[in-house]
Amino acid sequence: MKSLPTKKTHALGAALFAAAMALPFSNTAFAEAAPERGIIAFKYLNYQENQPVYEDRMGVNAVTVSAMVPIAGKWSISTSYTYDSVTGASPEMYSTSNAEMVSGASKIREQRNAGDLSVTRYFPKGSVTAGVSYSEENDYISRGYSLQGSLSTEDKNTTFTFGGSYTADSIAANIEEWQLAGRTEDKRTVAGAIGVTQVLTKRDIVQLNVGYSRGSGYFTDPYKPGDYRPDWRESKTVMTRWNHHFDGVDGTSHLSYRFYTDSFGVRAHTFGLEYLQSLPNEWTVTPSVRFSSQTAADFYRPSPFVPAYFLEPGFRSFDQRLSAFGALTLGIKLEKRIAKDWLIDLKYESYKQRADWCMTGGGDAGLKPFNASFFQLGLSREI
Repeated sequence: MKSLPTKKTHALGAALFAAAMALPFSNTAFAEAAPERGIIAFKYLNYQENQPVYEDRMGVNAVTVSAMVPIAGKWSISTSYTYDSVTGASPEMYSTSNAEMVSGASKIREQRNAGDLSVTRYFPKGSVTAGVSYSEENDYISRGYSLQGSLSTEDKNTTFTFGGSYTADSIAANIEEWQLAGRTEDKRTVAGAIGVTQVLTKRDIVQLNVGYSRGSGYFTDPYKPGDYRPDWRESKTVMTRWNHHFDGVDGTSHLSYRFYTDSFGVRAHTFGLEYLQSLPNEWTVTPSVRFSSQTAADFYRPSPFVPAYFLEPGFRSFDQRLSAFGALTLGIKLEKRIAKDWLIDLKYESYKQRADWCMTGGGDAGLKPFNASFFQLGLSREI
């Protein structure tokens, strides 16, 4: 549950959309047994935005190296390091259908270093994991702490999960006024979640997670003139999953739905479908589709921009991430086991965002379509 710099959130948001509001343990399905072997893995990610008016939108290249080592049959230690670079331009206000109403874009060329470390203790019916994380770039530092656990019933058919996290962020915007005044701002976020996973049959597993988060501090985007947001944000999420295995073809479908609501007035629905199909010679292919729709924040101001917005009392934002829209993501992932211990995977996703795709209407018709592509290459080895 790491926080990302405000001006980068849109660049990474599409690529990492499925995880943006993830619960601390959203990938935990069972109380895992202690691993017998360790894993070392490498991931490369490339993300590129595309939008009319701004031809040179943001691009991200990221490299992650991670490892997990079992200890004494009851413990494991996991760690990862990520380096990413962001280049391109981020609109200060709108990407509208009228080029004359688009404010200047801020050029971005930044690097981020991030790492995390976690320790897990395994028990006959569950596990407990404690973790820390750290992320740093020239204008943003984030520190996170988490604790999560799982507990299974005697027959291992039901697993309860629970967890919490605390994140402390420090913002020092690369703006002349901030630098001259030595200004910095802080943000603190506390989050918690509970969940249950139930084995229904030998082919069906269902899961329900409920999460809550409350943050206080600086939520305004310092790189967008006139942006003025509340100094706290509260959010709630409900996520459900259903996995079904098809014996005849040795494939598994993953259905998911997530509802999100927050104190800014955003309401979002996300529907996901993946199908994992095993192929000869230890290949696996996983096509996926995801649709999401959100309402606008209460204080979002639609395009076209007018100077009178600056005179309005109260909160306001021209950030299209807070507008009403719908988004469709299509993806495919290929995996291949090499020899006995190596696994290689390739993943590609195409993301399209449109104002008129909002399920409840009310999209900002003045905004240009937004597109993004995501490519990932992974290599892992059991040790």
